[in-house]
Amino acid sequence: MRRAWIVLAVLATTLAGRAPQAQAKKGPTLGGHIGFVLPLVTHSGGQTINNLTEQFAVGFPVGITVKGSGRTAFDLELVPQINTAGQRLTTLTVHPGLIYSLGHGFGVGGRVAFDVNNPTWGFTPLVNKSWPIKHNNGLFKAYFVEADLPVRFSRPVGAPATNAVTFAMHSD
Repeated sequence: MRRAWIVLAVLATTLAGRAPQAQAKKGPTLGGHIGFVLPLVTHSGGQTINNLTEQFAVGFPVGITVKGSGRTAFDLELVPQINTAGQRLTTLTVHPGLIYSLGHGFGVGGRVAFDVNNPTWGFTPLVNKSWPIKHNNGLFKAYFVEADLPVRFSRPVGAPATNAVTFAMHSD
């Protein structure tokens, strides 16, 4: 129940941050995003798994972004993920990182990743492309797609360590 309240609080904060701000453009701005992420292919333990057919999972990232006057932004993303294979677990990843704008709607960045109640941690390099939404009167200002390459290190007590690399597509 506590996790649900945390996710709702983050969602409310994210949506509140998307409102137009009355401050000057010189200071930091607050924004956010909400979307979905699909892991497509995972390589772990010498095996390659097609996530769409063999082990379907979907995540719903919610992010809060703080952008200064430069090209770099700090983005804190929380990603609840539903896994339909095996034990059918629902996980939550805390995913803070930095995004650097390359211009023309392109960005690159990296995140660190910590899975809640799970001995898994890692990092995620990313590349994204955004397109502004023409009618700027609404809550949402842009649409974007992102290619992610999550690298995870799982170190369970009393079990073998595993390292996984996944290719995923993220859309907001």
